[in-house]
Amino acid sequence: MTTPRDPAIRVTAMPADANAYGDIFGGWLMSLMDSGAGLVAARRTKGRAVTVAMDGMQFHFPVSVGDEVSVYCEILSIGRTSMKIAVEAWRRHRHEEEAVKVTEAVFTFVAVDADKRPRVIET
Repeated sequence: MTTPRDPAIRVTAMPADANAYGDIFGGWLMSLMDSGAGLVAARRTKGRAVTVAMDGMQFHFPVSVGDEVSVYCEILSIGRTSMKIAVEAWRRHRHEEEAVKVTEAVFTFVAVDADKRPRVIET
């Protein structure tokens, strides 16, 4: 993925998103990444798209309460009914300018119709 520009999602990590030590739950961060990728997938497929897979994820740096978390997405490939989206999560401490990538993964989405069956992605 190239240098991030416009995030799919940007939020501030809050106490409810953290453990007793003030570190953000990995599941919260993964959910945020899935939401960002879902927005990109829905926009590209012009309709409902669901997550069907996610590759392995490693956390490189912690995210703390008060950090700004930005999720960046890039469509890697589009098939007949599915697409792969590269997703990166970056954090920036509240009073700093430097952002640090904390994790990344590739999410696979499938476009679905009203009956929740795969549908063709229009080109």
